[in-house]
Amino acid sequence: MQLPENRLNDMESRFEQIETRLAEPEVAARPDELRELGKEHAELREIVEMWRERRTVAGDLSEATAMLTEARGGERDYVQGEIASLKSRLEDLDARLSKEMTPKDANDDRDVIMEIRAGAGGDEAGLFAGDLVRMYGRYAENKRWKTEELSSNPTGVGGFKDVSVAVKGKGAYSRLKFEAGVHRVQRVPVTESSGRIHTSAVAVNVLPEAEEVDVDIDPNDLKIDVYRSSGPGGQSVNTTDSAVRIRHLPTGIEVACQDEKSQLQNRVKALRILRARLLQAKQEEQARELAAERRSQVRSADRSERIRTYNFHENRVSDHRIGYTVHRLSQILEGDLDDLIDALTAGLQGPE
Repeated sequence: MQLPENRLNDMESRFEQIETRLAEPEVAARPDELRELGKEHAELREIVEMWRERRTVAGDLSEATAMLTEARGGERDYVQGEIASLKSRLEDLDARLSKEMTPKDANDDRDVIMEIRAGAGGDEAGLFAGDLVRMYGRYAENKRWKTEELSSNPTGVGGFKDVSVAVKGKGAYSRLKFEAGVHRVQRVPVTESSGRIHTSAVAVNVLPEAEEVDVDIDPNDLKIDVYRSSGPGGQSVNTTDSAVRIRHLPTGIEVACQDEKSQLQNRVKALRILRARLLQAKQEEQARELAAERRSQVRSADRSERIRTYNFHENRVSDHRIGYTVHRLSQILEGDLDDLIDALTAGLQGPE
């Protein structure tokens, strides 16, 4: 890829303008401007530093190449080594700059709401849904992201029928968006006396968390019901009508939350999930209208598509979209997902 030098130079000029502006005393008295300038400065800094380093390395390479014509003996060997080293650094910087300059998904910097639902497989599917909740929780912890359980429907045997979790942190959506789809598990359930391997499925949805400005919800479009929370097996866990179910009438999307003791808290959490689902529906409609020809959240969220298999007998994890297979299932379930997500990003990010 040819580096867009004019664009990079413009970014460097803008970076310098921001630094000058941030040094001016009156900016400190304008919190909104200070915040916006600080955000833009942070977004530009890494690219500008790489671009400046590239110029330095390119200059050193040009100088070393000129020196080679006059070098002799051991000095020539030294210069040739320097040239090889500089070329390697230049190639690395070009690759990193090309990656940074590639247009990004508009949602990549958003926080995430993950919805995990047990599918075929009964209690075993619910248990594996719990395994996935823990896997993503550990991955988030490794990334120093914050997680918050928004709603859950436990099975009573240590698993979940469904659960929604918010993940907050830099790049959360960019790293987790390809996790959407059907995850299949093959293992011997603890209740299986004959040792037969069962196959179960869990559906994962990854929603970019929406801000209020992204989705305008008319209160008249909402049907809100309150009811008494209940635990596994119908056991009452709350003696007041604190659980909330919200139905968005124009789309039919429905969200229920009962984890909090306060009706208000459950309503706020349900609205967060509803807003994220409405944003996803809006973006999917836009993608259809534009006939987007790229693999993306829209594609990978197709519930009919089995994206990955976790085979406990073979200690194997296989992602079927990119032909990726590793035999370290236990590490992956402990949240060691970076290699897999890097492979997915490289294999699915670009056009087909």
